[in-house]
Amino acid sequence: MICQTECTLSLLARQYRTLFRTCARCSSLDVGKKLHASIVTTGLVTCQNTFLRNAILHMYAACGSVLYARKVFDEIPLSYKDTVDWTTLMGCYARGGFPLDGLNLFVHMRKSDVLIDEYTMVVVFLASAKMGCEQFGVQGHGCMVKMGFSSSIKACNAVMDMYVKCGLIDKTRRIFSEMGEKSVVSWTVVLGGVVKWEGFENARLLFDKMPERNEVAWTVMIAAYIENGLTKEAFGLLREMLFESGFELNFVTLSSLLSASAQSGNVLVGKWVHMYALKMIEHEIDIVVATTLINMYAECGRIDDGFRVFLVMPRRNVITWNAMLSGLAMQGKGDMVLDLFGQMIREVKPDDVTFTAILSACSHAGLVDQGRHFFYSLELTYGIKPSIEHYSCIVDLLGRAGHLEEAESIIRGMTIPPNEVVLGSLLGSCSVHKNLELGECLIKELVQMYPDNTEYHVLLSNMYSLAGKNDKANSIRVVLKSRGVRKVPGISSIYVGGQIHCFSAGDKLHLQSQEIYMMLDEMIRKIRLAGYAPDTACQKFSGSNDGDYYGYGQEEKEQALFSHREKLAVCFGLISTQAGMPIYIFKNLRICQDCHSAMKIVSKVYNREIVIRDRNRFHRFKLGSCSCFDYW
Repeated sequence: MICQTECTLSLLARQYRTLFRTCARCSSLDVGKKLHASIVTTGLVTCQNTFLRNAILHMYAACGSVLYARKVFDEIPLSYKDTVDWTTLMGCYARGGFPLDGLNLFVHMRKSDVLIDEYTMVVVFLASAKMGCEQFGVQGHGCMVKMGFSSSIKACNAVMDMYVKCGLIDKTRRIFSEMGEKSVVSWTVVLGGVVKWEGFENARLLFDKMPERNEVAWTVMIAAYIENGLTKEAFGLLREMLFESGFELNFVTLSSLLSASAQSGNVLVGKWVHMYALKMIEHEIDIVVATTLINMYAECGRIDDGFRVFLVMPRRNVITWNAMLSGLAMQGKGDMVLDLFGQMIREVKPDDVTFTAILSACSHAGLVDQGRHFFYSLELTYGIKPSIEHYSCIVDLLGRAGHLEEAESIIRGMTIPPNEVVLGSLLGSCSVHKNLELGECLIKELVQMYPDNTEYHVLLSNMYSLAGKNDKANSIRVVLKSRGVRKVPGISSIYVGGQIHCFSAGDKLHLQSQEIYMMLDEMIRKIRLAGYAPDTACQKFSGSNDGDYYGYGQEEKEQALFSHREKLAVCFGLISTQAGMPIYIFKNLRICQDCHSAMKIVSKVYNREIVIRDRNRFHRFKLGSCSCFDYW
């Protein structure tokens, strides 16, 4: 009878383990919880040698439920925990956003004399990479060598990936060169590192040497071309990948190419990917691909195309809604964002990213009361603790509207330390509203926190100059120049004929430079007749290649303004595209006041829609006005 009972329990336990494994594969957390409750209620979980807790641990870890996984792990007797159990929980910590806890567990594992295998080392490097901490990674590398795993391809691939994410490409290359046997993953990891840290030229050399290429390697190389504006080269590789090597684009590859298109503003490739997805995918477009499509169209300034994708989606998750809200926010469509949010909460539960998009939209559209309402309702109504991004948005919102004291009060009452984005937002508002006293206080804090960031020094220098305190402005300029400190050069880019063309201020390196400057002279003449007056007071000192205006006469200052990068880019667009066609320009810095005023008049004089994406938002110039309504 006892033997029969034990056999029954053993069979039942085996069936439950199979069910837990199925839940793990399908990430069915709710079903897994019910099964867990069932065996707790029946007492089956307490039976010895059933290893049910081990199966439950793996289920919770696979579903990303860190707290439940840890609770079950602690309930398993030490003698019943093996290497796989320890490694599984470490991986759950690393992937769940708690890499330090994962590394601490590894230390505990070593002290408990649990056997280490190559998969354990893979998770150690994953956790180190997530932290971006080379110190942990180097120690793990030493442990890997000491434990005799240097010949493990999986462990070597993981340590190389960790070094790539920490920016140590030389160490990555050294390990790669020392590997006796290399897998296609080994080559691909190094390729990704070379693209990121050495540039696409070196990456192409490595790509051509690869004895075998997988979908990831092709995607990495194609995305590198897209991000650098080399559309023809990207399409050339796509053609080779699809028609010569016989690969197809899966949803991961499609999403990667769309992300690269969004980053570079390359809508031509983005539209091609969209058409490929529609033609090659028999069923509905994967929700991840569709969401990335929305983001791509939004980042490329085609928000209407993104909204059409959004409307036809049969299923939308919170990430999809956030992508749509964020895209509309960048366009300054605050009212539309708030209307859409009302629909969203009937379909999905908003998260912290949702409210970052909403607050950003309120900031760009000047919806002060609505922004206040959402910020102060975060915890009370939605159970979301304000993040640094939320604080940054509300400070920016209040600062733009001139509520500097309220913005400062929020900063001083923050439950987390303010970063340079929060303080920098308020400093920018001090510049707009000419509050030198508060600006000086903020600069002191920013210099202590980020001594190498020159933007704030330049901003304060301009504030002093506009206030007539030229001695103080000049002293900052002298200090910056003596230190050889310069801002990141401003670049404006435009796509014409599928290729990117980049311009810096005063740029004369373009092959059509002569025609561009002839167009510039004509454009300045026409917009002056239409009412344009150069705003030489908008930038006294730039610290970059836009020119240093100190010591310039009025005429020299005006000439420096005329050759700003976005003016050169729009002139190239005017001579290179058909009349009436929209012109899209992408900037890495904020558009200046003078260029903003000029673009409004250019759009009217030449009857062109000019869309400019700067560091913060989109400006859509049409018939003499801007979509931001001069609130930016």
